[in-house]
Amino acid sequence: MKKLLMTLVFSLIASTGFAVDYVDNINNSNEKRPEGHRVVYEMNVGSFTTEGTFAAAQARLQELKLLGVDVVWLMPIYPRGGGINSPYAATNFQQINPNYGTIADLKAFVASAHELQMEVWLDWVPNHTATNADWVTTHPEYYAKSGGQMIHPNNYGDVWQLDYDNADLVNAMNDCLKFWIDQADIDGYRCDYISSPKIPASYWQTTIPMIKAYKAQAVGSEAAAFTFLGEADIASDATRLKTVGFDYDYAWQFQSSLANYGTSATSARLKAFINTLLEKSADLSFGRMLYVTNHDQNYNEEKKTLTQKYGANRYPLTVLAYTVYGMPLIYNGQETGGNQALDYFNDTKINWTTKDDKMLNTLRTLFALKHDVPALGDARLAADNPVTTVLNVTGNTGVLAYTRTLGDSQVLVVLNMATTAVTATVDGIAAGDWSLWLDSETIAQGTSRQQITLSASHTFSLDAKGYRVYVRGTFPEQTITPTAILSPVQSEAKDDQYWFDLSGRALSKPTKPGLYIHGRRKTLVR
Repeated sequence: MKKLLMTLVFSLIASTGFAVDYVDNINNSNEKRPEGHRVVYEMNVGSFTTEGTFAAAQARLQELKLLGVDVVWLMPIYPRGGGINSPYAATNFQQINPNYGTIADLKAFVASAHELQMEVWLDWVPNHTATNADWVTTHPEYYAKSGGQMIHPNNYGDVWQLDYDNADLVNAMNDCLKFWIDQADIDGYRCDYISSPKIPASYWQTTIPMIKAYKAQAVGSEAAAFTFLGEADIASDATRLKTVGFDYDYAWQFQSSLANYGTSATSARLKAFINTLLEKSADLSFGRMLYVTNHDQNYNEEKKTLTQKYGANRYPLTVLAYTVYGMPLIYNGQETGGNQALDYFNDTKINWTTKDDKMLNTLRTLFALKHDVPALGDARLAADNPVTTVLNVTGNTGVLAYTRTLGDSQVLVVLNMATTAVTATVDGIAAGDWSLWLDSETIAQGTSRQQITLSASHTFSLDAKGYRVYVRGTFPEQTITPTAILSPVQSEAKDDQYWFDLSGRALSKPTKPGLYIHGRRKTLVR
């Protein structure tokens, strides 16, 4: 029902040419976002829907498109073993977890994502397999041994360490990487625990270009893109991997700093975190992924949910992480407020009836800006990245302000970490016309855009834990427009119980004249 309705919504938008608000227009855009303007969504297939299958997740891909997602990273999809049901303890790298479906279901999922101009990356676990993996019996020589016994890496009792000194193991792993390109036409790999001392840098130096070339050959285009994201802070910790060919690493140190900052209320430490991030990123030839939470931070750490970890800071710190540098990652369920601890060992289901319009609308706006504003892009070469400049603030110690600049494009971000409403003066602003795209005081009610003139030394009044994002220049103004992505509850209802605007937003009823969708028909309300 929902897929049919949303297909109708998209087709009506295309046929009418009706001008929708900017955030929805950008996030609905049926074009593939270039590298440097992408948003990654980490999905645990088993948690994402009640059914926990590829087919059920496929039916909701259009919601992710509306949210502004460009890449879906699937957590490990392989059969699980080892006794504790970890997705990172695979029994066979060329099979599918039967709870999720079949290889054909995965192929259909990827094809549907491609129709929406989205990419799909698989989670790759190169360091180990489950203790009861098929290879343990069929190829025991693939495993590292000590005293003739297989080794548990990091004392993880559910997995055995693979042996990269064995050429046959290396070939077998590479065959598995090729397998999913052949079977499902995937677009990249998120590579787990690449900092393992048991995986030599030379492996990645050989394998990454090999797999990229294999993808290009498979699709018949030398320009075919294939991405490798490495799970490590290569800039700070796994520095031996700086030149092996990864396209992105984790800005792990930055996220850890934000987590340690937690519910604090002053800006000095945040300035230091930004400066450290920029310094560590200054000589890199790969991009960086920034995030406020993921599956590890959400479940494994003592403080799990966004509220437990950050309190009310979860809103301004989300704005900070998704505008200060790099490529943003959102963990599944984060758009509902991120206040569930999702046990990914047991595929806890996301509670989609939970609503947090402030978080949802903030994310949608940030992702729309990421898509279209050059100053919020990211690049592999540090010299090609927009310049982040922390501005001088007087009048309150809780306020942080910075700009991102690339050529004529500039974004200004002002954050108030204090627990009360404040007034503060920011120096170093390019005086002139600016457009306010994201305002914490109104974003819960919907997206909006307001033209404003800023002075070089401008005084801002901000609500407690408030934030503003401005884009330099002149843009059409937009009054507050309520935003509601279709939910599973809505999708199960009859189509004629709801009205929808031409952006696909559900409405109780139209409040002004215009074109709407009702009963699966285009309706003019006068």
